[in-house]
Amino acid sequence: MKEYKREIEKDLKFWKEKQDRKPLILRGARQIGKSTIVRKFGQSFDYYIELNLEREKDANYFENQESVKNIFDSIALTHQVKRNENKQILLFIDEIQERPKVIQLLRYFYEDLPHIHVIAAGSLLEFALGEVKQFPVGRIEYLYMHPFNFHEFLCAENNEQLIEEFNKVPVSNIAHNLLMERFHQYCIIGGMPEVVKRFYVDGNLTRIPAVYNSIWSTYKSDVEKYAGNKTELQIIRHILKTSPIYMDQRITFQNFGSSNYRSREVGEAFRNLDAAGIIRLNYPTTSYTAPIMVDYKKSPRLQFLDTGIVNHILGIQSELIALKDLSNAFRGALIPHIIMQELISLNKENDELPHFWVRDKAQSSAEIDLVYRHQSILIPIEIKSGSTGSMKSLHYFMNHIEHDFAVRIYGGSFSIEEHKTPEGKRFKLMNLPYYLGTKIPEFVNYFLEQENNKN
Repeated sequence: MKEYKREIEKDLKFWKEKQDRKPLILRGARQIGKSTIVRKFGQSFDYYIELNLEREKDANYFENQESVKNIFDSIALTHQVKRNENKQILLFIDEIQERPKVIQLLRYFYEDLPHIHVIAAGSLLEFALGEVKQFPVGRIEYLYMHPFNFHEFLCAENNEQLIEEFNKVPVSNIAHNLLMERFHQYCIIGGMPEVVKRFYVDGNLTRIPAVYNSIWSTYKSDVEKYAGNKTELQIIRHILKTSPIYMDQRITFQNFGSSNYRSREVGEAFRNLDAAGIIRLNYPTTSYTAPIMVDYKKSPRLQFLDTGIVNHILGIQSELIALKDLSNAFRGALIPHIIMQELISLNKENDELPHFWVRDKAQSSAEIDLVYRHQSILIPIEIKSGSTGSMKSLHYFMNHIEHDFAVRIYGGSFSIEEHKTPEGKRFKLMNLPYYLGTKIPEFVNYFLEQENNKN
């Protein structure tokens, strides 16, 4: 099957060429393409060795052995790799969560075998890291991987002209309708690699449900392994069954999903799912200026790994196909959720989530879908249904900040407008079409440079 280009390939190449390179742990949920991308990356080395610690014979290299030199000598002998300082060797240790001890040993590859490139990967690593007795702080580095974003989805189609139009800043209106059409497809199927491949191989959605079922079943069985007791297992199952209904909504733990479960029990189960990367708890900020301070006392939103999986669980994909405009799809929650997913895909250095904003006042309904930090300022980003919509919360936020820049992501084309709050504050509003979610950083830079140059 065709190999698709992923943006993280640039980060891997940079890591490969670093002088102070350390063993790399590639993190992310299961079935997002970690192993595939490392195998592709391995083709750029003289020697590529892959171990999978779910296999006993591969795990045995590390049993009763503390010297990484001896360990690697044994591995190299088995894989017929000649030790040569001038040859580039990539050792890939997959499913490392199965042997937490091996995570501990990674530091010694950095200290004793610095010429060997080492990448480890695994799912549910948060649980395994808790079992590491001596964590190799400062001796390893991380990259985070995510499902396909829209740019990667476009690249999979291999339409170079369309990609060229997409990458223009500012974007022209020439390809607007076609990009909206492609983004519509992406919103429906999401970014799971196997689903994207199936879509481009078959050209339709008929064989995709079986792929979703397989992925979701794997996630459920994985997370259930880490339930501490029968009650926790029941709560996790309840959350996995009911939580998609609350896509992009703020939730409370007490009696979640019309259950009788207590806040503490539900909160613990959600934190396990968050650690697994399947359902993230996104807490708001009440900040008007940088740095962004997260308020963990306020109700979080639910952010799922992949919008396509949620669409499948909810059984709304057929309904979405029939819609010409997804602005109001699933109570208007679909577009904000996938825009958040787009921004998350850009973060490869840590697992921090983009933040939404709420007013720091009890019972207040003022909310901003996203706040984006640009240097020392926070720029509010509203995600609106259609090309219009009330901006009451945005006006409130603008009245409380010193700068005059705001962004609206909507169903229309690119533009920059002059606006004024009811209280009289003038501000510049940049309108971005939905499909530019991954381009927000570039367009914010452009927006501020253009407006500042006018002054």
